[in-house]
Amino acid sequence: MVDRYELIERELEALYQVGQVLNSAAELKAKLEGVLNVLHEQADLRSGMIALREPETDALVLAVLRRGDTGRTSEPVRYEPGEGLIGTILEANCTVVVERIADEPRFLGRLGLYDPELPFIGSPIHVGQDELLGVLAAQPSERGLLGERARFLEMVSNLLAQSVGLLRGMEQKQRDLTTQCEQLQQTLRSNYGFENIIGRTPPMMRVFETVRQVAKWNTTVLIRGESGTGKEMIASAIHFNSPRASGPFVKLNCAALPENLLESELFGHEKGAFSGAVNQRKGRFELANHGTLFLDEIGEISPAFQAKLLRVLQEGEFERVGGIHTLKVDVRIIAATNRDLESSVEDGTFREDLYYRLNVMPIQMPPLRDRKEDIPELSRFLLDRISKNQGGRPLETKESAVRSLMRHDWPGNVRELENLLERAAIMSREGVIDSEVIELTGLKEKLSTAAEVASFKADLDDENLDERERIIAALEQSGWVQAKAARLLDMTPRQIAYRVKILNIHMKHL
Repeated sequence: MVDRYELIERELEALYQVGQVLNSAAELKAKLEGVLNVLHEQADLRSGMIALREPETDALVLAVLRRGDTGRTSEPVRYEPGEGLIGTILEANCTVVVERIADEPRFLGRLGLYDPELPFIGSPIHVGQDELLGVLAAQPSERGLLGERARFLEMVSNLLAQSVGLLRGMEQKQRDLTTQCEQLQQTLRSNYGFENIIGRTPPMMRVFETVRQVAKWNTTVLIRGESGTGKEMIASAIHFNSPRASGPFVKLNCAALPENLLESELFGHEKGAFSGAVNQRKGRFELANHGTLFLDEIGEISPAFQAKLLRVLQEGEFERVGGIHTLKVDVRIIAATNRDLESSVEDGTFREDLYYRLNVMPIQMPPLRDRKEDIPELSRFLLDRISKNQGGRPLETKESAVRSLMRHDWPGNVRELENLLERAAIMSREGVIDSEVIELTGLKEKLSTAAEVASFKADLDDENLDERERIIAALEQSGWVQAKAARLLDMTPRQIAYRVKILNIHMKHL
């Protein structure tokens, strides 16, 4: 005969152990098996089983089973609502106590576990009154105090409900996140596939071939070319078609930040490293671990910071700002610049060792003026993208518009073309873009200015002009704006500033 006080002590100890099992870091199935072990060994509730409800079908599916003293196993068993005793518990959503299994006609005996002469208790696992998660059932070895045993099993069911509900919710969220991540990866691969880089001219075909080859490797890449030629798109295509595609793709424009912020942005900082550093923060190198870091405008960083960057590229090691611990990362570097780095190395503004570290695999992006044959296809591609961004508004380009576009040299390259096409789309009636609409965007005036510039450049080719006179003529033509004069001379602003200094040219301020 079961002693009530002894039973209460054993059940309290069992509840404590159940709580420990459910609070462990194990996966859901391991936790459920652990609970059945506690019931079997501590509470004399044997042949325990837990069946969980399938939300899609409302059927109960056997999750875990404790088969007497022969260990744990599971069987592919299902119970529909109302089917057998287990299905009755599911449908009624209440505890069922059977004093003798042999007297219960609803008992199906599918598992072949239970002694027909002994009792059976089944309790629903539910959150609140409505959300049913499953059924917990077991067989006491004696008939005494069945009411107390049923209440104990209900308490265990309540503990299970909290854990099962939480873990199932977390598992569902994890599955949803995994699905979203896979969908995002597919979208990124489709957005940055090679088919989205438009160009059939020989310069672009050379770019495609290089990108396809280098994407297979972890080699450092230096993408070179004028602003607006699509350097970032090439960097994205390399990453998302590489073995690192499942890793992060982190971008940073080096020209957008002053040196003190650039160091913190790339390497991170410790709490209290400087005024305003209220928390520890990971830098772009840490965030890009096992992925790719794209450093745009790499030619703009100072010589002092170049030395710090060189160490990371050589060793893969760095310290956060204000930190003392050395961190190691595995990051592929893709850098981009519109500068003439060779000239910067010559004049001492760019470290030679960093130049060679970056220039392992150079890719030269051709300016749009050198591949005008791509303008028709490129315009259609850009208009399709503009249309999608505007909710699918239909846009059509006439041949007269394309001819106008082909006459321009596009100093702003693809970015300038896209901006002009968006202006044209706004100004067009019913989405039809012809030569008249193109003229409304201001392209006609640009073509006139371009003709004047071409005439001026022809004058600069006069052999009687030395370098100093040529630079002064360009400055006068551009209103003494060095950046404009640099474009006239096909130089960078840094190059013309250097020549203004060494040729002792006095700058006028108009």
